[in-house]
Amino acid sequence: MVYLRLPGGFCIAALTVSLMVLSAPLALAGDTRSRFLEQAKSECHHLDGTQRVRYLQRYFYNQEEYARFDSDVGEFRAVTELGRPDAEYWNRQEDILEQKRAEVDRFCRHNYQILERFLVPRRVQPKVTVYPAKTQPLQHHNLLVCSVSGFYPGSIEVRWFRNGQEEKAGVVSTGLIQNGDWTFQTLVMLETVPQSGEVYTCQVEHPSVTNPITVQWSEQLSDFMNFSPTKKGTC
Repeated sequence: MVYLRLPGGFCIAALTVSLMVLSAPLALAGDTRSRFLEQAKSECHHLDGTQRVRYLQRYFYNQEEYARFDSDVGEFRAVTELGRPDAEYWNRQEDILEQKRAEVDRFCRHNYQILERFLVPRRVQPKVTVYPAKTQPLQHHNLLVCSVSGFYPGSIEVRWFRNGQEEKAGVVSTGLIQNGDWTFQTLVMLETVPQSGEVYTCQVEHPSVTNPITVQWSEQLSDFMNFSPTKKGTC
């Protein structure tokens, strides 16, 4: 679980804290003077509840990270040369270092205990759709797509089977994509040359379901779904 911090100690998931530095006076319509963006973002990475916690304080200038504090390291580190003077200065300030090192308990573990009652038990079942990337005859190279969307939490396993045997070669994935509404999606694709009579199955395992979700695709099933608009090939 990762959540971000707002000034004053308030935290909310998936929100970036930004400070916009504008030339004075405030920007007016048609004003072409340069604008500069400085951001500070605090992150708590909970790998095992409150047992294994990593705290990051990251600093950005014009969307480029230049320095960070990492609780696994225990001090500030420069990400680019721009951040080296700041990192060296902050590392000489014992009071700042002590404050940042204490954030693992004071901020991360504290807020996890508040948020876990809402976030940890949350389960949203994925919607699974299977379809070919191209409409073309059998015995031609194609890409079968297993679209898995709208699920929470993000831990998920997607596997492809051909006639009951798992296919590992030719499987590519987009990885986990955040939808911005507390759900995730992913596409897992199988490169193959479909043959007559073959049945392909996308199998999805997720904490929201007791048994794996399976959706099949074959030439006959594809023809049937194309003929009947009420069939979506989804689960």
